[in-house]
Amino acid sequence: MKTTTLVLGASLKEDRYSNKVIKKLKEYKQEVSAIGFQKGVVANVIIEVDSKNYTNIDTVTLYLNPKRQEIYYKYIISLKPRRVIFNPGTENLQFIELLQENKIESEIACTLVLLSTKQY
Repeated sequence: MKTTTLVLGASLKEDRYSNKVIKKLKEYKQEVSAIGFQKGVVANVIIEVDSKNYTNIDTVTLYLNPKRQEIYYKYIISLKPRRVIFNPGTENLQFIELLQENKIESEIACTLVLLSTKQY
């Protein structure tokens, strides 16, 4: 069974790290879903603007500042991912504690670095 990475805070702007990580994940043959503030397509991945009831989400990689994450707490927990990656600038101790209470791993790391060093 394939697992999927959800990019939360996905952007259509090519200079944004969330855009680059979608492309890199696809390059590494990973399944990718994406939610952002503007609907569009990056590397054949549709960026949705609404929270979808995804299945088989292994990893949520965050590209939202801590304040913008708050509305997604319950949603992310409901997806039951194995882990949530807090990319630089998204670190959020309150959410990390909530994830731990729900037995979801959290990692403060850069998804692009994890991919390029084969630690993903």
